[in-house]
Amino acid sequence: MSEPLSESAQKVQNALNHHGVTCEVIELPDSTRTAQEAAQAIGCRVEQIAKSLVFQGKTTNRPILVVASGVHRVNEKKLRDLLSEPVKKADADFVREHTGFDIGGIPPAGHSKPMETFVDEDLFKYGEIWAAAGTPHAVFKLTATDLLKITQGKVVKIA
Repeated sequence: MSEPLSESAQKVQNALNHHGVTCEVIELPDSTRTAQEAAQAIGCRVEQIAKSLVFQGKTTNRPILVVASGVHRVNEKKLRDLLSEPVKKADADFVREHTGFDIGGIPPAGHSKPMETFVDEDLFKYGEIWAAAGTPHAVFKLTATDLLKITQGKVVKIA
């Protein structure tokens, strides 16, 4: 029998179950805090890491989630144009308040508050992708289609 998941990882597993996807959260001994670390720990390519980044609307102060391929840097001008509002990368306190998770383990689902979500179209190039699951050591494997199901996100070219 496997070890029980940490509280944050279990919260993500519960959210996945709620959305009806058959994804299993696993906790690894190695850090998955960055896309590079996650790819090394899992044994996949960096572009298969679905990193969840939280941005903040500069006018409305609303949270925006972007789930991007691990090799991409989010183009904030494109995000601004999609939202009709300038954005900035959210700080740790804002991220914690709106997701319930700390930077380095932000999952694409299971957040404490709903937020508008954009999904990098390049994630659809891969048969399997991996996302953070609430801690810097927890991840889960999924497909881009599963990702859309659990985030209700809008697919965009974000890099």
